[in-house]
Amino acid sequence: MKRVVVGLSGGVDSSVAAYLLKEQGYEVIGIFMRNWHDDSVIIDDECPWIDDSNDAMLVAEHLGIPFQVMDLSIDYKERIVDYMFREYEMGRTPNPDVLCNREIKFDLFLKAARNLNADFVATGHYCRKETISNPEGTESHRLLAGLDPNKDQSYFLCQLNQEQLGAALFPIGHLQKEEVRLLARSANLITAEKKDSQGLCFIGKVKLPTFLQQQLEVKQGKIIELPSEVFSSLPGLDEARTQLDFATATPVYSSEAGEVIGEHPGAHFYTVGQRKGLNVGGKAEPLFVIGTDVNTNTIYTGQGDSHPGLYRRGLKIDTPEIHWVREDLKMSLGEVRSYEARIRYRQPLQKCELHLTESGMYMLFDAPQRGIAPGQFAAWYSGEELIGSGIIAH
Repeated sequence: MKRVVVGLSGGVDSSVAAYLLKEQGYEVIGIFMRNWHDDSVIIDDECPWIDDSNDAMLVAEHLGIPFQVMDLSIDYKERIVDYMFREYEMGRTPNPDVLCNREIKFDLFLKAARNLNADFVATGHYCRKETISNPEGTESHRLLAGLDPNKDQSYFLCQLNQEQLGAALFPIGHLQKEEVRLLARSANLITAEKKDSQGLCFIGKVKLPTFLQQQLEVKQGKIIELPSEVFSSLPGLDEARTQLDFATATPVYSSEAGEVIGEHPGAHFYTVGQRKGLNVGGKAEPLFVIGTDVNTNTIYTGQGDSHPGLYRRGLKIDTPEIHWVREDLKMSLGEVRSYEARIRYRQPLQKCELHLTESGMYMLFDAPQRGIAPGQFAAWYSGEELIGSGIIAH
């Protein structure tokens, strides 16, 4: 009998994952990961990790599987939280959930599962894995989108490698969310009607601005509005192909070209495309952040969702940050391929070209993209398969 350790988060998805694996004949062990101890940044007076841990324990008891709590808070702070603060301080926009999967769930947690002689680890992610063999008999693991288009979470797993995927099971990836809840009800799981969590990976109900302001320095700076006229038109795709650096460069903003319209508590608290939190009224259209400069502590804004400062033709990923889920599909220097990509969770896939050069990977989009933010992950797909990803340099 194969042994699998399930990351029980106290939510309905991981609960049903454990239930299905037991029904399929696996020897199942449930583990709740506690990754955070600082309750000062929680939105309300509840203690969510205790509630979630209790729910996970009750699910394990109901299913008749062993259960334990694993404290990974020290490693989580070093690998995820400290990284997140460093990125924001540099004016970048990190994605802690992607890093949490790579560094915590499918690294530290996987190692702990192997110490329990487990064959696999399983999570409640809405994605799928398919294992294929080439003519020589070498196996490759494909990371596929979940079948529920509204819940597909393959993007969050875009940094996994073949070893991690080989040890992973995603029992609910073929299901719709409502099917998962129906299974939970039929199995009388206590989490059947529990709302989905809204917080940082394994921290709980954390309000990100509050979290950042408790950890990063507050310093007043200027909010500058830039008119549309200061932005030149974006290059066409043909022009972009011949001028990769120009087409993917971060715009250079000038405070002299705009008007000071307010103050902010720190440029490192804001990201490109952000609308909330500017606290500036009296404009004909909503204001959006179109750029930040942490060196001068300045935020640049523009009016309206169609402001040209929000849009870019492409992006660049530096060579060390290029990651291939399938090593057998790596591109060669000078190669150009067509894929579909997304630069944030739940964004519809966008047609693009990847250009691999000595200085890095350039991603050119057929249609200009809104809110490209350095520090975020861009992930590229071929059909339903996630092929690779990388951190956006600019």
